[in-house]
Amino acid sequence: MQELTVGELCSVVQLPQSTVSRHLRLLSDEGWVASRSEGTSRYYRLDPQLGEGPRQLWDLVAADIGQAPKARSDAERVRAVVAKRRARSQAFFAQAASDWEKVRETLFGERASLIGLLALLDENAELGDFGCGTGHLTRLLSPFVKRIVGVDASAAMLELARTQTAALSNVELRSGELESLPLADESLDAAILALVLHNVADPSMALREASRVLRRGGRLLVLDMVPHERDDLRAKFGHVWQGFSPDQMISWFAQAGFSRSRYVPLPPDVATEGPSLFVSTGVRSPQ
Repeated sequence: MQELTVGELCSVVQLPQSTVSRHLRLLSDEGWVASRSEGTSRYYRLDPQLGEGPRQLWDLVAADIGQAPKARSDAERVRAVVAKRRARSQAFFAQAASDWEKVRETLFGERASLIGLLALLDENAELGDFGCGTGHLTRLLSPFVKRIVGVDASAAMLELARTQTAALSNVELRSGELESLPLADESLDAAILALVLHNVADPSMALREASRVLRRGGRLLVLDMVPHERDDLRAKFGHVWQGFSPDQMISWFAQAGFSRSRYVPLPPDVATEGPSLFVSTGVRSPQ
């Protein structure tokens, strides 16, 4: 049954607000009607917790009076009220369409939608964040999964990560190289290598190690740079690889025992100074 405000009910039944409010108060006191506040408005509807007996009585009366001309007119006005609401919403988006991305970012932040998508993860999943650094991604993932293991070779990075994740009971941090992960075979459901593979001397070995620690059907996600000519990044940050091509990644995934692998370039972000990025994913083969 459609929720309506007092003002909308007045329009539907064509009665003064004082009369509508008095009737709503009586119905609420007797448990027939429930309401909720939304900003400065209050919406009323038939109480969804109404008992079976009262509900049968309501349906019986509604069916009896629903055929009356007045009831049919009221139903038409309800549809008109709802259509008016929809028209207001559509008018707003028609006016705001060109600025909507900026409006949404101002209201909710640039990353709100992306972080919300993490809820698609299985809440019972056990994840690996390989090359976890200071634990930024580990912190983002931890509320959505059962367990997450961060691995990094840098003692300084891990020290900061431990400080940042100290309050998170489902986070484990371990020191180790990506080519020799400190994890048991088939101990995780999924793993992520986010902006770290370009620092690894042997990326193909890192992918094979990720495959080793993943359970059958486990997924690996690699986020890294597309091929580029930025020699300054090698000099300034010690990058070993200047990005990775689709053929390179698909080949390494296959050699590591992954199937259904793919390579998806991400849209460039004009606000950043680094090279464009890609995402590669694969599923550990069941054999």
